[in-house]
Amino acid sequence: FSQATTAPPKKKPDPVTSETVVIWGLRLWQVVGIFALFVLSIIITLCCIFKCRIPRTRKEIEARYAQRQAAKNYADKLDTVPPLNELTDIPG
Repeated sequence: FSQATTAPPKKKPDPVTSETVVIWGLRLWQVVGIFALFVLSIIITLCCIFKCRIPRTRKEIEARYAQRQAAKNYADKLDTVPPLNELTDIPG
């Protein structure tokens, strides 16, 4: 059973809107915008560092494969080149 009291009813909290001050005097929409920019900048930075671009066409995929193969062949040939001091006579 509940007892009847003469105390005034508790005040309901104000509804949360985009203009509600959340932290450090910033409104909710400002906090959400700053957080979204932060997350977007992290995603862009990671994509630039790791070059996670998805090729769109078969031609692009084949061109990338050929480029990797050519780079690998070039690196293998560079390993077979003797050092510079063996190729030239150093006077003295």
